[in-house]
Formats: sequence, C-alpha cells, structure tokens
Amino acid sequence: MRPPCGTCPASLLVIAKEPVPGRVKTRLVPPFSPQEAARLAGAALADTLETVLATPADRHVLVLAGAPGPWLPAGFEVWPQGAGGLDERLAAAFAACTGPTLLIGMDTPQVTPGLLARGLEFADCGAWFGPAADGGFWALGLAAPDPELVRGVPMSVPGTGACQRARLTAAGLVVRDLPVLRDVDTADDARTVAALAPRTRFAAEHRAIGGVGAR
Repeated sequence: MRPPCGTCPASLLVIAKEPVPGRVKTRLVPPFSPQEAARLAGAALADTLETVLATPADRHVLVLAGAPGPWLPAGFEVWPQGAGGLDERLAAAFAACTGPTLLIGMDTPQVTPGLLARGLEFADCGAWFGPAADGGFWALGLAAPDPELVRGVPMSVPGTGACQRARLTAAGLVVRDLPVLRDVDTADDARTVAALAPRTRFAAEHRAIGGVGAR
C-alpha cells in the first residue's frame, strides 16, 4: 500500500456510463422506456458532475465508459474505464491516482458538495466509506489509493458494501462512514430520490416524463 502523500493532488472521481438508451439504467425498464431511462441517467450524471465541480479538489475526473458528450461541463479530466468487472475498473481508477482520492458513482443525484468535501478529509482516517441503501456503496475514499483494497470484492450483490468495508478494516485502516444514500437503480428508487431532491435535474426529468413508478 502506498503511504499517504502530503504533497500529492487530491482527486475527486466519478465513475459513469455514457447515457445511451439500452446501455444505462436497464433496471428502470420497464416501467420506463430505454429512452426515458437514458434521460434519467443523463440528468443524474449532470447533477453529479455539477456537485463534484462545486467541491474543492485538485483534480475532478470523469472515469467514463463511452464517449463524452455536450453534457460534460468544462473542468473535468476524462479517463476511459479499464477492462473487466466493476471491481477491476474501480481498482484501475484508484491505481491512476497518487494522492487522497474520493470516488463516487453517477447514481446519487441527491449528493451535496458538503458530503463530498467531508469524504476528502483524511486527517484522522485512512478511508471514507459511503454505504448505499441496497447494501452496496456510493462512495469510497482512500488517503493512499491502493487498487488491491478493491480488487476481488464481489460487486452488485447484497453484501458488496459489507465486504468492501471489511476489506478496508482488515488492511488496518481507520474507516469513517458517510451517510447512507439511495442509489437510483429501480423505478421505486427514482421516485424516492426525486422526492428527496426536488430541485435537481433528475427530479425535473422524472416529472417531465410523467413520474412513471410513482403510480
């Protein structure tokens, strides 16, 4: 494991997919159409990127599967996602960083700059962990990025979050927890998150397409 680097840049990463119908948010279909699911994904991504840019960090990075589009604001470095399963792609993203790093997904448009800023404060810990309501995690922060802390963790299963957190503590890291957030994976998730964050692009898009899933 690399030791913390006091002079290395702090990085804030978003791992995401290009919002293309049929390739993103497929669990929203049905009740949403593939095009509606992609619109919701694009809105969630736009909200997330705006929040990330509003959070102080030396580097703001989009780790992208697909191609950048007009939805990408200025101020981001764009890295292609690595090959393999999600654990390998997360590991590759951390391997490309040298200083304190917080990585989040595109599925929590309700996230705030305050939460993200907290996850970049490593004065009294080696890791930050943001649990998701579905048993996964929405954020992972490492003072000294080490791909082996992620590689091999089973992803997209109910025990993903518990396994990932246990991996951190087993490595001897002091782990601090961020609040539990709900990922947008299903229509029920979309309805709930839109209600929690009614001023977001995501909520506006959910209203614009009729709030399917709220019925």
